[in-house]
Amino acid sequence: MTIVNNGQTAAPVLVLKIGRYVIHHGGLGVARSLGMLGVPVYTVIEDRFAPAAVSKYLTGTFVWDTSDLPRSQMLEGLAGIGRKLKRPTILIATDDAGAILIAEEAATLRQWFLFPELRPDIPRTLADKSLLYGLCKQLGVPCPETIWPSTISEVEEFVEKAAFPVVVKAAKPWLKPKVKTSIVSSPRGLLDICRQSGGQAPSNVLIQEYIGDGEDWFFHGYCNASSECLAAFTGRKLRSFPADGGFTTLGRSVTNPALLRQAEDLLQAIPYAGVLDIDYRLDRRDGQYKLLDFNPRIGAQFRLFEDSERIDVARALYRDLTGQPMRRSPQIDGRVFVVEPHDCLTSMRQLLRRELSVSDWLRSMTGPKELAWFKWNDPAPFLMVWIRLGLTVVKKLISALAKTLQGLALRSRRKMSLS
Repeated sequence: MTIVNNGQTAAPVLVLKIGRYVIHHGGLGVARSLGMLGVPVYTVIEDRFAPAAVSKYLTGTFVWDTSDLPRSQMLEGLAGIGRKLKRPTILIATDDAGAILIAEEAATLRQWFLFPELRPDIPRTLADKSLLYGLCKQLGVPCPETIWPSTISEVEEFVEKAAFPVVVKAAKPWLKPKVKTSIVSSPRGLLDICRQSGGQAPSNVLIQEYIGDGEDWFFHGYCNASSECLAAFTGRKLRSFPADGGFTTLGRSVTNPALLRQAEDLLQAIPYAGVLDIDYRLDRRDGQYKLLDFNPRIGAQFRLFEDSERIDVARALYRDLTGQPMRRSPQIDGRVFVVEPHDCLTSMRQLLRRELSVSDWLRSMTGPKELAWFKWNDPAPFLMVWIRLGLTVVKKLISALAKTLQGLALRSRRKMSLS
């Protein structure tokens, strides 16, 4: 597959991430997918030694810590980048905050950037899990039962009739939530989490029905301005980190016609334009695919999917926005996507707990593999991610050792004072 731009130099791409999460493979996937086709790819990065920043497929980096910046400064900084690039640049967000910013400030950002036309309120509605639940109910889309309490009293009322376990997650994940997605097995555990999030007034907490007997699926796609899917893919989420409800560490591409129809009907009903990533869980109790999360931006594991023309969602977006012909082709089934370091941790944990056998692990790895970090002709990100993870482990060990020594010293002083 080749990328052209009407015989001219390929239009550049800027990968936008807001906030500080150094170890993130989604932006690296964009750089490799488009960079290997000759597209100039730039990225906003908070650290010049972030693993994605050292890829040979990046044309340039803008080292800029965007976490906690007011919107006016974000727009001013993006305007500066737009002026430096000197030509219309395709803007691809890798997080919800970026997608919301692009949609809500489209009139300003279009002076320098290209991106799909989308109603300004749609990304915020889809990324906010409480608003998403309301939209699903309005459109008749199957989803788990959900509440978002505003007081501890509401939580106490809920636990009296709730079936445990339940899923707890942040309603607005882009707002630095105190709550992490987790499965909670007891009323006391749920009350503790809600109190930690905001005392007597839980903040940014959503409680969701847990579908125990199910399968995790996802849908990745790209829709044009008419909400027509120019690229659409389905696959299975087989392992995650953390193991209960975390991000995908091992996925497999599997064509699911029923899920494709369900997702595409939803996108027409919204209506949606752009790249997206939707998480579903098959509820075996009623045979329905329940929508869990809708990410109105490129998903970190998007490189799991290619069609028979080697088009992924990033390439579909690029072709559409640069006016190149696009035809939809069937996806390639059996591809495997692995986030190496984190899948190692999850696999080891499951093997030790006898939740996974060696033979099952070997079977899960069969098929053409796309690795999140390692690439033979671009090894630097893989080396850097292990260095960064190693430094994180060392810092945690030093911190734990310091706390232990402080505790021993305190106990020693107490004994001396008593004697």
